[in-house]
Amino acid sequence: MRADFEVCLEEEAFINDAGKRDAARARTRDFLAACRAAHPQVRAELMEPQLVWSTGPVDGLGAARQALAALRSGLGALASARGLALMAAGTHPLARWSRVRPCEQAARGRVLRDLQMVGSRTVVCGLSVGVGVPEGVSRVDLMNRMQPYLALLLALSTSSPFWQAQRTGLLGYRLAAARELPRSFLPPLFCDDADYARYLDTVVTAGAVDDPRHVWWVICPSPTGPGLDLRIADSCTRLDDALAIAALYRCLVRRLAHEPARHRDFTGASQAIAAENCWRAQRYGIHGSFVCEATRTARPVATVLAETLALVAEDARALDCEAELDLARWIVARGTSADRQLALFTEAQGRGLPPREALAEVVDWLTAETVGANPTRH
Repeated sequence: MRADFEVCLEEEAFINDAGKRDAARARTRDFLAACRAAHPQVRAELMEPQLVWSTGPVDGLGAARQALAALRSGLGALASARGLALMAAGTHPLARWSRVRPCEQAARGRVLRDLQMVGSRTVVCGLSVGVGVPEGVSRVDLMNRMQPYLALLLALSTSSPFWQAQRTGLLGYRLAAARELPRSFLPPLFCDDADYARYLDTVVTAGAVDDPRHVWWVICPSPTGPGLDLRIADSCTRLDDALAIAALYRCLVRRLAHEPARHRDFTGASQAIAAENCWRAQRYGIHGSFVCEATRTARPVATVLAETLALVAEDARALDCEAELDLARWIVARGTSADRQLALFTEAQGRGLPPREALAEVVDWLTAETVGANPTRH
């Protein structure tokens, strides 16, 4: 990734048994081999019924749309030919973590030996967005000053209202499960790049962390290039939603890079408020409100989004991603994936279906929306 606001999207998805609608526990090895042969940017994840694909660094989100649409439809076809299906969501409506097997790769095995049950319970999928940071701009400084916006990005992405075949009462449960991992959730407030480098050097040299990629904070400098990686978002069922979140995050990186005084006074209290807002995003999604430190009030997510879009309007023009940024308004207008999942589940139960069959209908929608060539906005 070059340091000129290039963007890279990485999506995680579940591999399902198409007939059972549950997480696949067979045939995944051959399927993953076929995926990698056809699309080298595909790789396995920590647990067996998961895979990851990436756009690689691209100059614009139009190119990202083309790449992701081709990957989703192509990988979906490979899955269908093997009695499998792909599903992008933060959590799986039907899967139980105790029945999911880990990936057999040796490197993954080392991670799981360290994490034990915590690793086995991480049957979740997220969207990662990396944005290149210009030379001379501190990624650690951007990481600190980006934290007030993380709750908004999470709220727009919520796609995980179910866990262990149960309704959780949250719209974004994935982050609750992911927070069991060490070195997760919000990063500490590092003083500068040297302070962050000292942390990484110490924990790696001491053997506490064997790979910088195993620092799993929801925003973090890329361990492989000059990017700043966003990891707070649920895996987006709709491609439009993934592009909207990527566009908003990319514009925010540019805005903060060009406006170094914004959130310069971010403190421990500010971070505690950011954490509170992340919880509110998990619980209520786009229907909640966020605490504003300046006014000491709680303001609707829709209002916060409108103000943020106005803030980055010039950045969207400069980065030629106004169309993708505008999709964020669609998310608020018609709801997130979590909203749609809950509506489908409630409607199915209203027809008298038992919970598991109602959840199976949710899985069917998730699968169709994930691999559709023209994702809908309903």
